[in-house]
Amino acid sequence: MTIITSNPPRRFPRFNASRWRATPGPFKVGAIILIAHALFAIAGVFWTPYGFAEMGAGLPLSGASFQHPMSLDQIGRDVFSRFMYGGHIVLLLAFAGTTLGMVAGMTLGLLSGYIGGWFDEITQRIVEAMISIPFLALALVMIIAAGPALAGAPVLIVFVVGLVYAPRIARIARAAAMEIATREYVAVAELRGEGTWSIVFREILPNAANVLLVEFSLRLSYAPILIGALGFLGFGIRPPMPEWGLMISENRNLLIASPVTVFGPGLGLASLVIGFNLFTDGLSRMLGQRPVAGA
Repeated sequence: MTIITSNPPRRFPRFNASRWRATPGPFKVGAIILIAHALFAIAGVFWTPYGFAEMGAGLPLSGASFQHPMSLDQIGRDVFSRFMYGGHIVLLLAFAGTTLGMVAGMTLGLLSGYIGGWFDEITQRIVEAMISIPFLALALVMIIAAGPALAGAPVLIVFVVGLVYAPRIARIARAAAMEIATREYVAVAELRGEGTWSIVFREILPNAANVLLVEFSLRLSYAPILIGALGFLGFGIRPPMPEWGLMISENRNLLIASPVTVFGPGLGLASLVIGFNLFTDGLSRMLGQRPVAGA
């Protein structure tokens, strides 16, 4: 007689209040700030009081009011609408650029740490040379080298952020790979005849996940600063797209006449960075890792 059994229905994990209370405070505060930014960014995509490039929304520099909480800029654009719409631009550029840097740096670092030899020597000399150049200087060099045809393109900003962070992530990934490569399960995989790629991504990567996750979160907290700095200097997203750094640059001459036009995007950028930093600090405590802040 054949007995047919069915698997029980899969249940979604329930919210555990005690587990949430045991979560580090910085993680909870950072998560709340980031969720608020995400909701604000999503809302800005689908609705804003005025168009982000709409001129003549009111009297320029008329001051903050119920209709215009962040006043209007010099050409009559509603700053609050631009601030709302710009939220998703900052988040998408930061996530995309950091993800690109993580994929490139993680792959290079894990391979370098496991293979060693001449490959490790060459890659590490390149990594050290790139790390010796300051963040902003390296980003500006790459943007200038790309030429005017790509200047201000979102894909260029993503590529620049990724390439700036990749060497630093590679150094962390290499250190983790060198430590994990000495363990027994890696030696067993080598005796089974597994190839380099298989060992790196099936044996080393899962065991380095905690370190890399904290590193990803750390770099993600730096990304809005870099993107905002590029926008402020005029090397970021092309106008009239309302990236927050660009908005601060456009309205910096109004700091006395209408300070809210600068404080709005400035506080938004600062709170986003603080949220990422608190989240990273709490995540590192939960995973037992220390982020390399000065790397």
